[in-house]
Amino acid sequence: MTNIIRAGIIGTGYAANQRAQTLQGDPRSQLVVFSGHSPEKIQEFAQTHEASAVDSWQEVVEHPDLDLVFICTINRDHGTIARAALEAGKHVVVEYPISLDPTEAESLIALAQTKGKLLHVEHIELLGGLHNAMREFLPEIGNPFYARYVTMVPKSPAPRRWTYNRELFGFPFQAALPHIHRFTNLFGTVESVSCKSRFWWTTEDYYRACLCTAQLGFVNGLIAEVTYAKGETSWQSLRNFEVHGENGILLFEGEKGTLIRGEERTPIEVAGRRGLFVQDTLMVLDYLVEGKPLYVSTQDSLYALKVGEMARQSAERGSRE
Repeated sequence: MTNIIRAGIIGTGYAANQRAQTLQGDPRSQLVVFSGHSPEKIQEFAQTHEASAVDSWQEVVEHPDLDLVFICTINRDHGTIARAALEAGKHVVVEYPISLDPTEAESLIALAQTKGKLLHVEHIELLGGLHNAMREFLPEIGNPFYARYVTMVPKSPAPRRWTYNRELFGFPFQAALPHIHRFTNLFGTVESVSCKSRFWWTTEDYYRACLCTAQLGFVNGLIAEVTYAKGETSWQSLRNFEVHGENGILLFEGEKGTLIRGEERTPIEVAGRRGLFVQDTLMVLDYLVEGKPLYVSTQDSLYALKVGEMARQSAERGSRE
């Protein structure tokens, strides 16, 4: 592509704002149009980024002058919007997951290939300091045999937002896909999944808290445990990731990393998480303009989504998948 990339955005939240700022600040791109839900946020977004608002996401994907559509809205709608945008001949960038349904996600990947269009799924966790530090220091601990990743986000009172809605957000290990994707990116193929979940419901659709924990067995022999909790029953904020190897342990607590070997403790510098949506957006432009490779494939995202689906089925059936 040699002309300026003309883009549209669906959504007005944090990710959408970061992408809009990047598009407007890069000479290779221009933000043309966007859609949102809240009148106040729509007005603020339009003024901040000097872009035109339309009434619906359908008007964004059908806009005749767009090359690229960013999908930054509720998880439930990702697949439907991505399909419409691809059918309209647009390149597509979507925040994870591609869809809450792995079968639909697979069909969207095939559609993008048929149309000759980009379908990129954002996975900024792979760009972040924690993941890169983990990848860099893994050889220091020898053969890894056990890993644990815990995220807990206290919120009281829990907001009545789409992220606490069963239908709009989806099952946590599909919606918060990096909790699975970190493991599959580092350790490869999963051979077994066992999952338990609990929700504290306020209505049939909304909950005030959730807890999901899964055990993943990998083909290479590693056993991993992943826990995701949020809402009114989480009393302390946690973001801990640890990997135990035959020669040591890697322990990350928030932004603090440590390599542990016996009495020896070596600090690990962990870069912050600021600017990752900007980095992701610039890499998309690099791909479209210069043909530079992206940092993650849709197939890798799809595989993590399939493991998340196995966790959902295990939790619902009370069985091992």
